[in-house]
Amino acid sequence: MIDHWEILDVYKALFAVAAGIILGLERELKDKVAGLKTITIICLGATLFGILSYKVGGNSNPTHIAAYVVSGVGFLGAGAIFKDGFSISGLTTAGIIWLAAAVGLAIGFGEFYLAGTFMVGALLIIFITPFINKLFKSKKITRQIQLKILKDNVSQKDELIKGLGNGLFFAEEKKISLVDNELEIMIEIVLAEDKIQWVQNYLLENKIVKSFSF
Repeated sequence: MIDHWEILDVYKALFAVAAGIILGLERELKDKVAGLKTITIICLGATLFGILSYKVGGNSNPTHIAAYVVSGVGFLGAGAIFKDGFSISGLTTAGIIWLAAAVGLAIGFGEFYLAGTFMVGALLIIFITPFINKLFKSKKITRQIQLKILKDNVSQKDELIKGLGNGLFFAEEKKISLVDNELEIMIEIVLAEDKIQWVQNYLLENKIVKSFSF
């Protein structure tokens, strides 16, 4: 096979860089783990795989190399997802990584309009959903409670957290430390908005709680 340079490949590379910058800029402005540089490189790399797949595979099997991009980019996306107790972050970033690879492949195969259409669609979703969330506000909120109890009352700690969990969606101890004979406990809770007053009353009425904030 003779290696040759084509002006169309340069256009594909430039389009991939532009698409990566557009998709990555939103993540960069929000200071996410995968920002402008990462998303742009992923989009550009996927474009190169698309070009190579088409040139090496030929008309008989043009998707041989490109097929591995779909599974390979999943590992990159998984690295951007973090789970902390009941909350999960990074799912949107992982989705954009996956989309950037798909857009890059589409550009590599010369489907410029298709890549542009789906990229615009993704950007519309990213920027419109905050307004939709304000209209249809979630009934669940996540809070962290920091409270202090005496060291002598440590045996009642689990009962305190269990009581919180019975009245809420979720309650879990996240951190505990001992300072001057007092236990400082951090508890993550998921509750309905109208339950905030109930939590305050529960902690105020519990005799082992010296102080709390959330």
